[in-house]
Amino acid sequence: MNAHLLERQFAKIGARAKLRAVPGSVSIDIGRDRDGEFFDIAAGRAPAGELSVLDAQPRLRHLVLMSREANGKHKFLCGHDERHWFVAAVPEAAAVSTVATAMEALKPIDVRRLQDRLAVKPRKRNRRRNEAFVRQGEWFFVPVGLWFQPQKGLILTNEPLRRGAGKPHFVDELVRDGGETVYISTQYPNGLAPRQYERLISRQPKLRNLQWVVQRRNPRVYVRGRVRHADHKTIVLVGWHQVLMNTETQSVAMRHVAFID
Repeated sequence: MNAHLLERQFAKIGARAKLRAVPGSVSIDIGRDRDGEFFDIAAGRAPAGELSVLDAQPRLRHLVLMSREANGKHKFLCGHDERHWFVAAVPEAAAVSTVATAMEALKPIDVRRLQDRLAVKPRKRNRRRNEAFVRQGEWFFVPVGLWFQPQKGLILTNEPLRRGAGKPHFVDELVRDGGETVYISTQYPNGLAPRQYERLISRQPKLRNLQWVVQRRNPRVYVRGRVRHADHKTIVLVGWHQVLMNTETQSVAMRHVAFID
């Protein structure tokens, strides 16, 4: 796909795209210039045929972009969510050819099972709130019912939900259960397990002076009350909800990103 054709496809959903020829694999980011946000697409030096738009839905302001590379095909859902443009890598194992199937593939398996069990109508399945979940950005919040009654001493207030080094979402009340202890710093945002941390410090003692924070990776997380983020409208969760992240981390393009909380 040449640059002009790519730009026309993105224009269908009201977006701007800029294609740059650079060495290495295809990467997509959201850039900003004097005219606002745009899709910054870096492709190999011979991009013709490497990129194709599989489906574009102007009403939803979403499209599915596919790249063909030496290690296989990779698909990305590009679109607009509330206030900003976004790009999400779709798991390669999913059979995706349309915007609708990409949206489903990005839902956690527990969310898909619950919406099936509750017989959520197709027209409501991609809303930000329905019978099965409430969504804010990449986070899904699933009601857990009255059986979950944590002790007051376990409830943390004004806590962040963070994926890797991304901007955190803040919640009024949060409870963590299980997970793996990790050491976090600005240089190691995805965390080091205790043994990894000890080996690192033994090799480079000066790194002990970094501002390390002990947190948990891949815990079960439950939240209640307001969920706030600068890029999204604040939502209010009545009762406890389990937090589930979308499936981007299952894709090759996002494999290095961890669920850090």
